[in-house]
Amino acid sequence: MDKPPYIPNSDEFGELQRFVDSLYASAEFVDNLDAQVMAETYDLDYDLLEIVSCLPSGVYERARLADQLNSALAAHGWTQRFGTVE
Repeated sequence: MDKPPYIPNSDEFGELQRFVDSLYASAEFVDNLDAQVMAETYDLDYDLLEIVSCLPSGVYERARLADQLNSALAAHGWTQRFGTVE
């Protein structure tokens, strides 16, 4: 059985985790608009901005936001490229 091809991590690997860490550094809840504005301010890669823009409207505690972002990453097939968030 052939081994799947190696897909190297991007330079932005873990950047979304750092973004979420900073987003929740001083807040318990964040709404999707705050997350999108902060993502622009944080100067995330274009592909990561696309992931953040996939957030449905609403107010998120950290675990729910992480689930939403991880679902979007998986749907795009980008979990190995960018990592997942907690």
